[in-house]
Amino acid sequence: MLECGYNSGRKGESPSAAELKQKSSYQVMRNQVSLFAKSLQDGKVRQMFEKCFFSTLDTASEMLEDGSVFMLTGDIPAMWLRDSSVQVMEYLPYANGDGDVKRLIRGLLKRQFFYITIDPYANAFNRDDNGRGHKDDVTDFDSPWVWERKFEIDSLCYPLWLAQKYAETTGDYTVYDEGFRLALSRILDTFETEQFHNERSEYIHSRPLYPQFPSLPNGGKGTPVAYTGLIWNGYRPSDDVCNYGYLIPSNMFATVVMDWLEEHSGQIGISFERERIGRINDRVKEGLKKFAVAEHPEFGKIYVYETDGLGHCNFMDDANVPSLLSLPYLGYCEKNDPIYLNTRKFILSKHNPYFYSGAAACGVGSPHTPENYIWHIGILMQLLTSSDAEERKRCFQTLVSTDANTFVMHEGFHCDDPAEFTRPWFCWANTLFALAVKVMKSEGEIL
Repeated sequence: MLECGYNSGRKGESPSAAELKQKSSYQVMRNQVSLFAKSLQDGKVRQMFEKCFFSTLDTASEMLEDGSVFMLTGDIPAMWLRDSSVQVMEYLPYANGDGDVKRLIRGLLKRQFFYITIDPYANAFNRDDNGRGHKDDVTDFDSPWVWERKFEIDSLCYPLWLAQKYAETTGDYTVYDEGFRLALSRILDTFETEQFHNERSEYIHSRPLYPQFPSLPNGGKGTPVAYTGLIWNGYRPSDDVCNYGYLIPSNMFATVVMDWLEEHSGQIGISFERERIGRINDRVKEGLKKFAVAEHPEFGKIYVYETDGLGHCNFMDDANVPSLLSLPYLGYCEKNDPIYLNTRKFILSKHNPYFYSGAAACGVGSPHTPENYIWHIGILMQLLTSSDAEERKRCFQTLVSTDANTFVMHEGFHCDDPAEFTRPWFCWANTLFALAVKVMKSEGEIL
């Protein structure tokens, strides 16, 4: 078990790892969460909430001696930029009253920005420059810090989103420091390069020694694309290869974070980048107008999952976030947006090739896991984006009844038998379950 701690150290000395672990108790947050948990009448829900809420803090986080935070996603010894950002989201409400929480999130952002400056194309990193990870991959850049180098737009968006949420919650904008500005420069360089993927990009990635794991075709460059203004994307949030190079939900997420950066550029000290952010953002928005929506024979106008600008598109959705189902959660659109509602009907139907229904549950899965495996994250996104109280209650009951008596969430589980599941230690899903409990409690939909 990893434990998170922090100590600034005595003057002129660096704190030891033992001191760092010893000094942080998160007692204010623990007390408040304990009071909330006691208000939950259902014993299993109460136990699941507490175990899921603290899973990241108690099992996956480590404060390093420089004050930065290394955070496992769970049962893989690496830190994902995406997962780590979501894993602390439910701690944000406690950051103002608990200095340990504040240091945790600031330390995570520090680590994320450091990693991005090393390689903005990587999705997962090592704790140290130890050279671990997928070293047999064929790629155009190598670093001992990099665990895996699958380019995913959302891996760059999530730390920006977390920084925004942190600053808005705490009023502390000092996280927008030199480390942030260096990382932002690398992010913008990458976004702009990948808007002109054919002409400018040197990125390649493939995994030829492991053909059971699909990787980018065409010598690691991916399937052909035309210029659209969208940002090219090699892999989905599931870390699976994109069929077509423009992943629509991830491009939508990019506009969310760029809108905020553009609007707050003066406040966070990046006025010099405002015009550039706006230019990149406008291209993406124009591309979404032209290529994100297609006519489905049964559901009408819906958002497509992927496109290539050459006339091909992919009608599907994947449980991993960003997904089309998650768009209101990410702040891209409202829950009642007409095209979103059409898309939602498609996603939660047999027309989505990754929607599964069985004796135990129905919901969205992923090609990342076996057929008929539903993802807890997919059910959680269905709950968190629903305007229907009865639908939310059904989703919540499904979550509680498909934990296989482990009191935590998993990656995927078989739609006929929740005892068949993948990843017993998956903090991202646990954090979202804790959020779902709070939402259901606030709406009076659980006692």
